[in-house]
Amino acid sequence: MCGWKLSMLERNDGPATDRGLLARLPAVAEILQHPVLVEGCRSDPASYVTTCVRRAVGEVRERVLAGEIVRESELPDPGRVARRAVELVRRGLGNRLVRAVNGTGVILHTGLGRAPLAPSAREALMEAVERYCILATDRETGKRGDRNIHIDELLCEISGAEASLVVNNNSAAVMLALHTFGEDRESIVSRGELVEIGGSFRVPDVMRRSRTVMVEVGTTNKTHLRDYIAAITDHTAILLKVHTSNYRIEGFHAEVPVRELADLAHRRGLVVVMDLGSGALVDIRRWGLPYEPTVQEAVSDGADIVTFSGDKMLGGPQCGVIVGRRELVERMRVNPLMRAFRCDKMTLAALTGTVRLFLDPDRLPETHPVYAMLTAPVRAVNRRARRIAKRLRAVTAGRMSVQVEDGSTEMGSGSLPARGIPSRVVAVDPGRISAERLARGLRRATPPLFTRLEEGRVIIDARTVADVEVRMVEEAFRQALRECGGWVMRSGDEAGRKEASRRA
Repeated sequence: MCGWKLSMLERNDGPATDRGLLARLPAVAEILQHPVLVEGCRSDPASYVTTCVRRAVGEVRERVLAGEIVRESELPDPGRVARRAVELVRRGLGNRLVRAVNGTGVILHTGLGRAPLAPSAREALMEAVERYCILATDRETGKRGDRNIHIDELLCEISGAEASLVVNNNSAAVMLALHTFGEDRESIVSRGELVEIGGSFRVPDVMRRSRTVMVEVGTTNKTHLRDYIAAITDHTAILLKVHTSNYRIEGFHAEVPVRELADLAHRRGLVVVMDLGSGALVDIRRWGLPYEPTVQEAVSDGADIVTFSGDKMLGGPQCGVIVGRRELVERMRVNPLMRAFRCDKMTLAALTGTVRLFLDPDRLPETHPVYAMLTAPVRAVNRRARRIAKRLRAVTAGRMSVQVEDGSTEMGSGSLPARGIPSRVVAVDPGRISAERLARGLRRATPPLFTRLEEGRVIIDARTVADVEVRMVEEAFRQALRECGGWVMRSGDEAGRKEASRRA
């Protein structure tokens, strides 16, 4: 192979066979001059391009040393190494938060960014970021103002609370409340509510970091009002109520309602902090869905401070929302931790554009993508599943089994636990290609398609796939089958039809 060079680093590596192959690796300088790289990285920083070329050559070197490449004919040619280097440059310098298609059947998929934002949220976001905005400036005086003022009126109107704050997530909201009212004092919480949320963050850990003294009462499955009464001392500051939004306890179970806790707390001069977590702003039973406690109920039942996530049932950007009594919210506002927890203009804008949709809850299935997915009739989901299946049968040329079946969608992200939503799924049996390999190929497509695996089949839940994404599912399968070495039928391609017939 003309032009292959041996670098000083590689001369004494491995056995004789390895050294012979390593001697035939392309030099970095050669790849840097290859037309594929020159054209693909014309405007990119030279130093970073060189780094990526070294990585691309190094990947081949590692495959030789690992015994994956044992013959000279298996070595990639310089053009292929150059293309790999261009891919590494694009991955490093490009937008890696690319759009993905969610076929998993989890509506609020944490790994895929949770809630897709509503058009009104996207519009508000663009207006705030395109140029300057009045984030923290009072229009009347021209002096510095409060950034929370932009969302406060909306949140209070919808929740019925007196005041509000927005921080960067719900854990921060809980921590801010516990630190403000319970620092070096006791906070009482039921053992059955010491939940663990995603990423192994636990309520006890949040309480400890808040510098409040945790006092556990009751048992895992039963806690009574008398348990709280017995635990109150002169050092008690908070009664903490945590909604177990990511799991359910059924059977022999009892917990104290917020209203009863609030009556007790207010008689004793204590503060009730309600960590609602999922943050429902509308009673979803109106659409025949399971009951989920709402923010409005917690406020009306007497909780002094209610905290919840902005990117769960609310379906907005990641943030934590705090609503409650004005004097208590004001104390939280001036806590020095608030500066560490505050949100930027993008979060506040997207949240505003989302929250205002809840002023007209009857139209949420039309205006909010999360509620459109939640409330879509099974017959509509079935039509989409059949469209997907028809396209995939054409793409796979009948060499894979593609069936439409009943399925179950999850809300996800700690909302509506163990309460599946009836759906329709496309089940693909990949035949000679393993389901794991096909799923990996789908994830590597552009845009990537995420699925789930069940009994050796790839499952695509049509409830979490938008109508405009049906073609993207088809294209992901084309790309994945090429990567897997499978044969792909192109619709209307006569040559492909003849090839399919020949192979059959």
